[in-house]
Amino acid sequence: MSSWFEERRADKAADAKQRREDREFEAKLRRVERRKDRDEEREVKTQKRRDRAQRRKDRAARREKTLTPGNVYRKGTLALVAASALASLPAQVAHFVSVSLMLLPLPFALEGAAWVMAAGVAYADERKLPAWVRWLLRALSMGAAGYAAHINYAYGAQTNASVAWGLAGVTVMGPAVFEIRQWVSTLSAAAVDPKKRAEEKARAKHERKRRRDHKTVYQLAEKLVSAAPFGTLAFEDAFASAWEIKHGTRTPGMKPGLHAEALASRKALVDAMDAVNGSPVSTRGRLLELLHPVTIAGTQSDGKSQVVTDLSPSSKAAAEKPKKGARRQPPPHRRTKGDSVPFSPVAKKQHSHEARQRIAVNGHHH
Repeated sequence: MSSWFEERRADKAADAKQRREDREFEAKLRRVERRKDRDEEREVKTQKRRDRAQRRKDRAARREKTLTPGNVYRKGTLALVAASALASLPAQVAHFVSVSLMLLPLPFALEGAAWVMAAGVAYADERKLPAWVRWLLRALSMGAAGYAAHINYAYGAQTNASVAWGLAGVTVMGPAVFEIRQWVSTLSAAAVDPKKRAEEKARAKHERKRRRDHKTVYQLAEKLVSAAPFGTLAFEDAFASAWEIKHGTRTPGMKPGLHAEALASRKALVDAMDAVNGSPVSTRGRLLELLHPVTIAGTQSDGKSQVVTDLSPSSKAAAEKPKKGARRQPPPHRRTKGDSVPFSPVAKKQHSHEARQRIAVNGHHH
């Protein structure tokens, strides 16, 4: 019996221990889960703060982009244009309707013509059309606006002068402000890249100068371009061909007279070099001398004999008297017949051939 009770107590103790371990594990698991929940909540809050900060930055960037001077000027101009149209139309409608109901579309046509011509100026600037097109569109726009202003002035004069001048001024103000806006936009676009603009001006100036200085060649080049299929002959190639036809060379700027002058200058240079060298030296000889320099011993003597003389000491005594107090030199060697081996015929021929080559290379002619 005692063993059964002991086993029973052991089982209960093991169960209790297991339950404690289970509770500890569950508590630890709950702590880990709560920690993860807190971390996730913290990350969510951090992300929300980041999102709010990013939205604030985006709004600030949009406000900064919207409220730039350029945008304010452009949008403000459009607002003034709309206000001008709304202020000038009622008086025109009342004026034409009072004359005849059939004239009701006329004020809209006048106002529309002014704005369409103003938009045409912007389109001409964008497409870089000739200046006369833009000025023609400006004249038509301001003409339509001026006629509408005259009608509004006449209608407002029935009330008082202030109303008349106000209606006339607001009618002209819209197209004028729009034209000023377009003018400023064109100048701004041109000022974006001043280097490119300066290059275009320099290119146009060069083209005018070329047309003026070489009129016949320029006209022939234009004829060559027009004669060739479209896009197959560049103007610069045509100009080089025209220059060759007129002056005999494809080098732009060179003419027969200039070639003759260059040839005379080269000849004068050769003559001057020959005068300095003391004898005529050909161009080929100078090049060979530069490429293969050969040293030729000078013909002038330095006063000392380089070979042993065969003369007796007595014959040289008068010419070579030793100075007083100088050390006496030993007598020179006296050559005798058969004391040296003579040159072979082959060596003599080779030496003569090399001597002639040295003279030819150095350009000396006697």
